[in-house]
Formats: sequence, structure tokens, C-alpha cells
Amino acid sequence: MVAVVALGGAGLATRTLPPTAQAAAPRYAVPVPLPAQTRPAPPALVSAINALGGGFQGKVGIAVRSIDDGWVVGHAMDERMPQQSVSKLWVALTVMNAVDEGRLALTTPVTITRSDLTLFHQPIAYLMKDGVFRTTVGDLLRRALTMSDNTANDKLLNLAGGPVAVRDFIASRGLGNIRFGPGERLLQAKTAGLPWKQEYSQGNAFAQARSRLDPNVRRAAYQAYVSDPPDGAGAGAIADALARLHHGMLLTPQSTSWLLDTMSHTRTGRARIRAALPAGWSVAHKTGTGQDLGGRTAGFNDVGILTAPDGKSYAIAVLIGDTSRPVPERQQLIQTVVSSIVAVHGG
Repeated sequence: MVAVVALGGAGLATRTLPPTAQAAAPRYAVPVPLPAQTRPAPPALVSAINALGGGFQGKVGIAVRSIDDGWVVGHAMDERMPQQSVSKLWVALTVMNAVDEGRLALTTPVTITRSDLTLFHQPIAYLMKDGVFRTTVGDLLRRALTMSDNTANDKLLNLAGGPVAVRDFIASRGLGNIRFGPGERLLQAKTAGLPWKQEYSQGNAFAQARSRLDPNVRRAAYQAYVSDPPDGAGAGAIADALARLHHGMLLTPQSTSWLLDTMSHTRTGRARIRAALPAGWSVAHKTGTGQDLGGRTAGFNDVGILTAPDGKSYAIAVLIGDTSRPVPERQQLIQTVVSSIVAVHGG
């Protein structure tokens, strides 16, 4: 069970709630430790993860946590790597917490207009008729998590209260070494070395503006981002957060179940975690991929919860923070981490 406490008055609950939610004080989960380790980590997995992390050409953080036995295995688990769209998970958790508190509902109607459009992957833009698309909070969550739709995610971020609300949620749940950036538009524009303009949300305008930049400006912006990503997180902290989610320590049981089921239908990253799962295994996961520059990529990630046929589960986070290795090698690294988990589980 999750210990919760209502904090009102001069306590931590300082944000003003909508009139519909002001009858009850906000509820914050008291950070509690994960279940204690009951078995040691498999030595074969320790060796495999050390070899994979140490042998890969680039910055990579790997963490694997047994949700049932409590052990953790990793490489550079505390080094902050760019999350990119992995950070959509924290937006979703913040929105689901607002649902739990009665400030939002999955059925809450939402209208998307051209002023909501972002950049890069936003399939929702093609569903607009006369510049408008009407939907619900639940549908936006599904699109943000399973399709990694940037516009759906930024709209949810605004509904939840903006980046401050997400950071408050991360802090209130004691999730540790996880940063949340300024939102998709500002994050990607700064990584490219551009000031954001809403006109960049249309067609290929952002890519064209980026291509006209002085190469030195773009390289400096890219390097600044990968050196100290505002959306950076440690693989270990992400794996811990996923384990807490699985244990029901972040949301109500109903919201936990809904969120994990939605993540199990993720369509992105088919050649990452999902490609290495044998028959009978399942995964609820979220991918993330950053911008390219000169063959380098600022973030090539997949995080999630693997569940074996016998019901045992593992939280996994593989964050490739900066590399120039070809995409198939990046995919293979993630797949091999998964294969190593499957091997020790069977052994």
C-alpha cells in the first residue's frame, strides 16, 4: 500500500486548484523505500551489463532492477543522459495524478488548434479539420505514450500545470536523479541553437531554419545540450521510478493499471526492447530519440517494464546519451541488454 498524506494550508500544496478540486486538499505520496532486496543480482547479468556498457562507443547508462527480488545491476546508472521523449512518461504520471486528485478526467474534452502544434513527430496535426481537432485527455495520453506525439504531450503538459507541475510531482514522489526540461518546443529549439518561433511548427520550417544556422553555433548548442541536458536523468533513477509505478507507489491502482496497459501498446522503437522479447514476454515501455548532428545523436533510449511468462518483472532503462555509432548498433545494444535479462531469468 502507498502511504499518503494530505497537506494543506502552509504545507507543500501551494498551487491553486480549479474550483472543482478545491474541496479536498491535494494528496502527495510520502516517499517510501522500494521493497528490500531478497536475492543477490545474478553474476552473469552483472558481467554482461558491465561488458555492454564499457564496450559501447559513446555515453550510455544502463540499469536493470528486479521488481520482485529487489536487486539492481547497471553501468553509469547515476550519469544524467538526455531523455528526449522518455520524459513524456513524467508528463503522463503528472496528468494521471491530476486525474486521481479529481482535477482532470480521462474524458475531459480538449481542443487542439494550430497554436498548439510543436515540431518533429506530431501525427495529430494531420487530423485537424479547419485548424481544429477535438479529443479527450485520455486520447492525448494514448497518442503521447504510444505514438510519441509531441503536440499531444505538450498539450497535456499545459493542462497539468506546465514544467513546474511535473517537477513538483517528481520531487513529491522522491524520484531523485530525474530532470524535466522546458517542454518540446523550447528544448528542441535550444538544442539546435535557435529561438523558438511558432511558425517552425508548420511543415519543414524548423529544419530549414536550423540548416541556415552557422555550423559553429549549432555545434556549440548541441554540445551544451549533451554535456548538461536540462531533461537529463540517470538510468538508475528511471528504473527505480518504473519499479515504484509497478508497485503502485505513484498512482492509484486504477490509474497505475491504465497507464501500464497504455504503455504496453507503444508503437515506437520496434527494433529496441520489443525486438528482443521472446514469446510469452511482454513490455510496457517508452522510447526517446534526439536530434542528429554530424552522425551523432543526442539521446537514443528505451525504458520500460519487462514481464516474463511466470509473472516476474524487471524495470529496464537504456539511455544512449551521445554516440556516433550506426543506428543498428544502438538497437543491438538495447536488444542485448534485454536478451541478457531473459537469459538469467531462464537460468
